[in-house]
Amino acid sequence: MQHATTVTPAPSGTACHFDVEPGTYDVEVRLGGGAAGSTRVGGGARRALLPETVTAPGERVTRCFTVNVRDPEGEPARPDDGGAGATGSDGGPGLNLHVGGSDPAPAGIRVSPAGRTLQVFLVGDSTVCDQARAPYTGWGQQLPQHFHRGLSVANYASSGESTVSYLENPLLFATVLGLMREDDLVLVQLAHNDKTTGATTYRANLEALVDGVRRRGGRPVLVTPVVRHAFGPDGTLDNDTALLVNALGVDHPGVIRSVAAAHGVPLIDLTAASRAVVESWGAELSRSLYLCDEEQDHTHTSEQGATVYADLVRAELLALGLVPRHLFR
Repeated sequence: MQHATTVTPAPSGTACHFDVEPGTYDVEVRLGGGAAGSTRVGGGARRALLPETVTAPGERVTRCFTVNVRDPEGEPARPDDGGAGATGSDGGPGLNLHVGGSDPAPAGIRVSPAGRTLQVFLVGDSTVCDQARAPYTGWGQQLPQHFHRGLSVANYASSGESTVSYLENPLLFATVLGLMREDDLVLVQLAHNDKTTGATTYRANLEALVDGVRRRGGRPVLVTPVVRHAFGPDGTLDNDTALLVNALGVDHPGVIRSVAAAHGVPLIDLTAASRAVVESWGAELSRSLYLCDEEQDHTHTSEQGATVYADLVRAELLALGLVPRHLFR
């Protein structure tokens, strides 16, 4: 078993490496000092672990969270990239924490092996995954900062994956099932890359994902996909491109809702929730939620967009009672 380790970061903020094995770890961060501070903590492949935390002059506070560590960090390995995985510069073994913020005031960090915690696994595509390269950011990268110690987010979403490829690749769904424990949550958002998947196959694949999780004693949660930033002439997102209807006429969110209802699976309707946000912001302002300007990309989200959508997922996990209230930050 790994022993607890403690480091004292430089007052100006720093990156800290902890030589720990893959697993789940509790992190205790002490903040504050003689001057006012505003500190946030990230880790691994650009994951947000502790939101901006303000400390007054002379104030000392302690914040805790639980983190999932795996080797390599970032997106899971895929056969098409030689098995190396889509890891970024923050990848590699152990736990890498990054102290930042507008005025960082770290006083110390302690990392120790976690006991039995609730695990939330993310099964998804590039709109969910731990994106290696900024400004690309998946909502799964922003989700961990919403939880206290006692819950870890294990992001096994991977770029380019469909329901077909996620089931077939042993590094993906089979790996999740092998790590999952009884009562763990598995959030499934797969649709963007099912461009040529027929309705019957798509539905069967969703059912296979649900059944696989349930057979292992886990709790599946189906998540409809985030909308694309594709406004129609009427000034709304009421079109196939925005609402993830593929070229075969398969209404992905509609099938997901149907499977959830038929099998009694909790549903997070992120399509409806993200559509409401984008339409309320309007065609121009909502561009900042995506990479429309930076990358001419109307599908993938910016850090701001991923943060907004992660907050929608957090709200639904709370509203549906899927995560105990005391674990929310």
